[in-house]
Amino acid sequence: MMRRKLPPNVERNVVKGHVYLSFRVGKGPRIKLPPDPNSDEFRAAYAEAIGKTSQAPTPAKAAERSIGALIIRYLSSTAFKALRNTSKQGYRSRIDQMRKEHGHRSVSGLTKERIQTQILDPLADTPGAALDTLKKLRILIRHARDIEWLNTDPSDGIKRPKSKEIRSWTDSECTAFEKRWKVGTRQRAAYELMLNVGTARADVHRVTWNQFDEDNFEYSRQKTGVEVAMTMAKRCRDAVYALPRKHITVLNTEFGKPFTVDGFSGFMRDAIKAAGLPLDCRPHGLRKTLGRRLADRGVSAHDIMAALGHTTLGEAERYTREADRRRGGRRAGKALDDQTENKTPQTSVVRLGKSQKAV
Repeated sequence: MMRRKLPPNVERNVVKGHVYLSFRVGKGPRIKLPPDPNSDEFRAAYAEAIGKTSQAPTPAKAAERSIGALIIRYLSSTAFKALRNTSKQGYRSRIDQMRKEHGHRSVSGLTKERIQTQILDPLADTPGAALDTLKKLRILIRHARDIEWLNTDPSDGIKRPKSKEIRSWTDSECTAFEKRWKVGTRQRAAYELMLNVGTARADVHRVTWNQFDEDNFEYSRQKTGVEVAMTMAKRCRDAVYALPRKHITVLNTEFGKPFTVDGFSGFMRDAIKAAGLPLDCRPHGLRKTLGRRLADRGVSAHDIMAALGHTTLGEAERYTREADRRRGGRRAGKALDDQTENKTPQTSVVRLGKSQKAV
């Protein structure tokens, strides 16, 4: 059997015939991990280890006023400490990569051309990573201006790399998942919560039973803090209430412990793969599917905004615009069918007593 590639910073050691996995960043301490990298227990422990290393900046020698020194200053700032824990992990992952590759560069030496050619162009084959790198770099640049290391923003005028957005699921893909995961499974309950209530992965993994009140469900979005109240569809109620109430949280690992965000993501990826769905079928796409379906049913942008916990109307209006285009296309196609079925004759005009086809 092919050995699975281990996640970043995970070491495999063999001692007296026994295999041990551990998490270690650089020359830092080793954190023991469960032996099976495919298990929910491993994913939970791995996410916890990442969280421990992201609580404080990693001590490092950095040249004065270099990008590395700026990163250390930013990670100690009030702005970074005020971020939610899930955001900190995402920020830290990208920023640490930037420090590794560009920490030696001078902050004052940053120019539009150098940012483009030295930092972004090497990521041309991974536009998503390029876009995230530019976003995090601009956060660092703002901090550099706050502490008076820079007077202007050298990234001004750089176009955002175009990355492929996570798409909504098709109806046939939803049917395939539902056929594979029946009501009564954790996978089906998680799917229904994301599809019919719009919870993101950072929200659904920590849902508790006391958030349900018969037909209603309320939660606070981890990303924005927006309070969302939804009436659950019957199919969602059936899937959730079919689970045993053994723990405070609704969704738990096979060991009976709550999921971490990363652990839940891995759990859903495995479920999607088992349903035979393509790689670009992402868990977050279910949230977008809800927005698409609401818009297709004529729900207003304001109500979509409330249902998905968006902070701006523009995010919800995107769904209604796309729905309008789909409806327009269907009307156009139907008009062509109607014309064909009715066999409408060409318009004729009478001129000088003769019938002639109109040009």
